[in-house]
Amino acid sequence: MNVHDRLNELGIELPPVSVPAAAYVPFVQTGKMVFLSGHIAKTAEGKPWVGQLGLTMSTEEGQKAARGIAVDLIGTLAAACLEAGTDLNGVKRIVKVMSLVNSTPTFTEQHLVTNGCSELLGEVFGPAGAHARSAFGVAQIPLGACVEIELIAELV
Repeated sequence: MNVHDRLNELGIELPPVSVPAAAYVPFVQTGKMVFLSGHIAKTAEGKPWVGQLGLTMSTEEGQKAARGIAVDLIGTLAAACLEAGTDLNGVKRIVKVMSLVNSTPTFTEQHLVTNGCSELLGEVFGPAGAHARSAFGVAQIPLGACVEIELIAELV
C-alpha cells in the first residue's frame, strides 16, 4: 500500500509543518525513531479549536478535532521523513500516540475522543498504523485548545 495513494483516496491534503509557538522544534529524530511535538486542534481557519469536552464540546466534536490533528501530525511526519531521506512510505510503524483532552473532571470519554486520531492513522498506514496509546483528561491545554496529541514513529 502506498501511503500517498491512500491519502489521495481519503481526500487528504497534508498541511505544511506548523511553526512552533514556543521554545521547541516540531520533531526530533534519533536513530530510526521520530518524536513529534504535540499538535493542538485547529479550526478550518487555522486558529486554535477552543473548547472543553463535557462542557462546551461533545465527544463527536472532540473526535473530529483529533482527526484533524492526525492530518497535521502526518504532515509533520512527512517533513521528518523528507529530512531523513525518505517519504511517508518509509514509516515502519506508528509506535505511540499520547493525547491530552481538555475536559471537565466528570468527562470520561478521552479514549473515544482520541479514536479520531488513531482511526485515521490506521486508515492511512494500515497495520503499521496500529500503535500504543495514552489518553488523558487535563484541566487546560495551551491557547485553550480542546485536544493536543503527540506521536512517536519508527522509520525503516
